[in-house]
Amino acid sequence: MLFQENLMQVSSSSDSTIMTGFHALSDPLRLEVIELLKTQELCVCDLCDRLNVSQSKLSFHLKTLKEAKLISPRQQGRWIYYRLNLPQFVVLEEYLAEFRRHTLIAPRKTCN
Repeated sequence: MLFQENLMQVSSSSDSTIMTGFHALSDPLRLEVIELLKTQELCVCDLCDRLNVSQSKLSFHLKTLKEAKLISPRQQGRWIYYRLNLPQFVVLEEYLAEFRRHTLIAPRKTCN
């Protein structure tokens, strides 16, 4: 019962926020964006160059990451720079940590 109560507290930060976050992380290109932003803030043009994608394609993926609150934009002149929004990653991490803390995970048995 304690597990469910703890999970409800973490989930109270909104089930849709958690689902949106994991959905945003389910795409390989969006994961590449996250990897690039782990060490530094980057502008859209740098992201396009490093990922070898068009700005229109990247724009769709950036929008998904922004809606999930995993990245934050910052405008400087004509350029928009993106950085990770670490508090949102903490929300997802805490959600997963509840499983690690309160669930007995046994090795998978194989059938012969």
